[in-house]
Amino acid sequence: MDGYKQNLHTHTVFCDGKNTPEEIVFKAIELGFDTIGFSGHSYTGLDIDWDMSREATMIYKQEIASLKKRYSDKIDILCGLEVEIFSDCDISGYDYLIGSSHFIKAGNEYFGVDDEPDTVRNIIDNYFSGDGMKYAKAYYENIAQLYKYGNFDIVGHFDLVAKYCETHNFFDVESKEYKTAALEALYALSEKIRVFEVNTGAVARGWRTTPYPAPFILETLKKLGCTVILTSDCHDKNFLNCYYKEAVEYIMSCGFDSIGIMKNGAVTEIKI
Repeated sequence: MDGYKQNLHTHTVFCDGKNTPEEIVFKAIELGFDTIGFSGHSYTGLDIDWDMSREATMIYKQEIASLKKRYSDKIDILCGLEVEIFSDCDISGYDYLIGSSHFIKAGNEYFGVDDEPDTVRNIIDNYFSGDGMKYAKAYYENIAQLYKYGNFDIVGHFDLVAKYCETHNFFDVESKEYKTAALEALYALSEKIRVFEVNTGAVARGWRTTPYPAPFILETLKKLGCTVILTSDCHDKNFLNCYYKEAVEYIMSCGFDSIGIMKNGAVTEIKI
């Protein structure tokens, strides 16, 4: 494959990204991308500061539409949305949807699985009796239900709950118990959504040395006949194609000889 020429998981100043959409477009053109897809965080109604408000969502859609026209001769621009499983928003009118779970719900409370490590430790200690495996299982029970919340094109960072496990011993990602929980969720979800992203975002932030998902998950996706699509979960234009070359090799090492791209409104596979 002559490089990887797109990214569909991109955040801007409309949510928790550092750059304007136009700055991202400039960077994508500089890198020789043929497609750049924006995927602002959907409005949840939760007390968080990284999703888009209803008002910001409207402006976001208008801004991306304007950029589409302005740069149509240079790059294909798509307006997507990363939809949190607990969102409270209209998810119609987008070019594509990434379905993700950033939270665990316990009782009437929501807990972010990719909050800072100290916060995650406190959540496990105070709400899961110090049992990290119980916490991980709660995440997978949740994401297994993702398909019920929308007609999603792509599953985002399927094993996000393992974000810090290279640096923090929250639970054993090599244990049979953990892998069973992850794969049970994967089997259930892959029956409904057939495209999963390989996400380099945590590599860019220094938390992981390999992308999501773990090799045993990728290998299972291959056996299930699912498609993988490479994204950088970009929050900073300087990491728009972070770890792409290495990630393609990683994907190949898990048995894939093709990768998904978004073209003409659908995900199609191309040979690596």
